[in-house]
Amino acid sequence: MGKKEKKDKKDKPLDRMTAKELREAALKIPEITGVHGMNKTELLTSIKKARGIVDEKTAKSDVSIRQIKEKIRTFKGQKAEAYENEDKVKAVILKRRINRLKKRTRRAA
Repeated sequence: MGKKEKKDKKDKPLDRMTAKELREAALKIPEITGVHGMNKTELLTSIKKARGIVDEKTAKSDVSIRQIKEKIRTFKGQKAEAYENEDKVKAVILKRRINRLKKRTRRAA
């Protein structure tokens, strides 16, 4: 059984590599210069550019955030009404819903 075999660094995706591993990979590519002065993001972009990998950026949709915030506003109004009517159970439920929606907007941002 002996020593464990190390996995090839080629199996590891570029985004998961450390800066040291990216430098080693970049040194093998002759088109890239100044490898030791680059940080991780610069190394990633230069390696992807040299290999011809297109970086697909996901667009954050402002529409969904706006819709969520509109729901939050309506729930806040309903919560205020519930407190005025002394319906604490409904107010607590609405408070939880508002809290969850706020968390969702933070994740989407």
